[in-house]
Amino acid sequence: MTEYVKVGTLQISKELYEFVQSEALPETGLSEPTFWKDFAQLVTDLAPKNKALLADRDAFQEKINAWHKANDVVDFQAYQAFLKGIEYIESPVADFTIGTKNIDDVITKQAGPQLVVPIDNARYAINAANARWGSLYDALYGTDVINEENGADRIGAYNPIRGEKVIAFAKDFLDKQTPLMDASHKSATKYAIVNGKLNVSLDDGTTTSLKDATKFVGYQGFTENPHALLFCNNGLHFEIQIDRTHAIGTVDKAGVKDVLIESATSCIMDCEDSVAAVDATDKTLVYRNWLGLNRGNLSSTFTKNGKKVTRTLHADRNYIGLNGEEITLSGRVLMFVRNVGHLMTTNAIIDEFGKEIPEGIMDCVFTSLMAKHDLLGNSPYQNSQKGSVYIVKPKMHGSKEVAFANELFNRVEDMLDMPRYTLKIGIMDEERRTTLNLKNCIYEVKDRIVFINTGFLDRTGDEIHTSMEAGPMIRKGEMKTSSWLNGYEKNNVHTGLRTGMKGRAQIGKGMWAMPDLMADMLAQKIEHLQAGGNTAWVPSPTAATLHALHYHEINVTDVQAEIEKETKDYQADILQIPIAKHENWSAEEIQEELDNSAQTLLGYVVRWVEQGVGCSKVPDINDVALMEDRATLRISSQMLTNWLHHGICSKEQLINTLKRMARIVDKQNASDPAYRNMAPNFNESVAFQAACDLVLQGKSQPSGYTEPILHRRRLEAKEKYHVKS
Repeated sequence: MTEYVKVGTLQISKELYEFVQSEALPETGLSEPTFWKDFAQLVTDLAPKNKALLADRDAFQEKINAWHKANDVVDFQAYQAFLKGIEYIESPVADFTIGTKNIDDVITKQAGPQLVVPIDNARYAINAANARWGSLYDALYGTDVINEENGADRIGAYNPIRGEKVIAFAKDFLDKQTPLMDASHKSATKYAIVNGKLNVSLDDGTTTSLKDATKFVGYQGFTENPHALLFCNNGLHFEIQIDRTHAIGTVDKAGVKDVLIESATSCIMDCEDSVAAVDATDKTLVYRNWLGLNRGNLSSTFTKNGKKVTRTLHADRNYIGLNGEEITLSGRVLMFVRNVGHLMTTNAIIDEFGKEIPEGIMDCVFTSLMAKHDLLGNSPYQNSQKGSVYIVKPKMHGSKEVAFANELFNRVEDMLDMPRYTLKIGIMDEERRTTLNLKNCIYEVKDRIVFINTGFLDRTGDEIHTSMEAGPMIRKGEMKTSSWLNGYEKNNVHTGLRTGMKGRAQIGKGMWAMPDLMADMLAQKIEHLQAGGNTAWVPSPTAATLHALHYHEINVTDVQAEIEKETKDYQADILQIPIAKHENWSAEEIQEELDNSAQTLLGYVVRWVEQGVGCSKVPDINDVALMEDRATLRISSQMLTNWLHHGICSKEQLINTLKRMARIVDKQNASDPAYRNMAPNFNESVAFQAACDLVLQGKSQPSGYTEPILHRRRLEAKEKYHVKS
């Protein structure tokens, strides 16, 4: 049972209250009684508005369901007119340009990879914060980017054959991005700085220099014997590291031991889809880790290869500029924090009427409170150089919900004594009503917006749920080439650019979900830059280092400048509902789709519900590890719900599929000592019952979200298995 402390009209979990009192509020300059009084008033004023917005979602869905039931065939003109008539499609605002100020250069001047990490795991959060710089040699050596042909296996402590391939790849990168005059970096025997320029000695006894001298910007060490050379290309840095005593440097003609790449420029510390935070204990852990990141003292100690290792945040990197001035580059990513959406409530705090308060309101207050420590300099490190706090707000439906978020941000700024627009916002374009009204959504936060992005999984989940009554959906694999999805992706970039985001905000693209398939990522993810995204999500620091290579190949600013010249309305494409034109799938094809979605669903749910893991590598039905979070679950559950609703499969077939896939998932987790099998006692497995709920009750879930069922079942599992947290 949760123990509460009564403070004014609020009842606050004792654990959360004591954390705020003893750790979060001190050194913020805020009065403790005033803080709680203002918080209570904020809840009183805004909770009813939050509830009304959720009621609007339900009302829209009921009208859309009724329309599809009355119209067997979707006539586009009639459908569009209907959506406009009920104001699901809003009247567009006049043209405008965003006016956000005090934005860090990482957002305005640097295009680069972005990490998303569950903030309830301190080790992962620190790794992500430190992922600003990564070893190219390590990223290549440890992944499939370097093949294992001709003896280049990843075996033992070090394989010199593989090492040679790594070094050759890195030297090719240097030749491409910082080419020498009539020579290759492979021929270099010494690097030195002469008269403020890079001088390179070659193995034929001659010397040369860079074709573009402006790319060389600084160094560490001495001019005649530097141990690091700093370059900048397309706004991103990389460093040639030199050490002739190092195991790698001793066999390199120029003593090069590594190439250090500026990798993830930013990271979203996630309180939402990648965490499993269902009660006050979980939320306190989330907030404590975020506070530690903002105070610079978060650490994590663990055992690796039989040795205790402690991780802390990296310091900044210092260099000598070519004119002798000091250059300081951040050793850490720029941190965003993703709050939860408007839907869920939390029992961590109870209001004056005995009701749980909206979790999104609580998140905004507390994550902003923690970030105030960064603004006040209560840390040896600084996140924002411009005095801003970056909050990503997910799962908003239409401009009224964005306007509500803006009102919430205004109130929190006043409550925490922050100047107006200190709290910057990122809009996740992952709900259909936001996609169709994206310009209006941006307008509502035009003076605080710094980020928009697309997300295939959540957006597809909402697409399926919104059009549940329209008919059976096409298979998941076909979604990626569908008209609505391509229109959605293009509309996001075009709308962002038309509202003045080039050079002012991030336009992001979605996650590469296969962290072990880095060769494929290197071949394919460059498409996100070609589409105009100046950031894109990656699943690991290693992936960030490799994806950063794409930003050296393509100047996204130039790509965006070309896209800005185009004018097109994508609404007609976006409204192409992805229903199957002809339901002529064979029995084998239907079963294959059921197997795929059921296995994915179960593989994620069993870890979420039973172990409280919100994000991890989950093997798919072919044992390919995929980085999964709640968005993956939403699309899988809604897909199965849709096919069941339209009779593509029977309930009996679906349950049998879930049971068969549960046995497969059990086998895939056999090496985990903490794992509880779902089979054969399916009725006793909380995780299996949760999976069934998600499908069988999927049609009635708000917007097809998985959180209500997951939270309920996770709390049940905690009680059943006596989980402390």
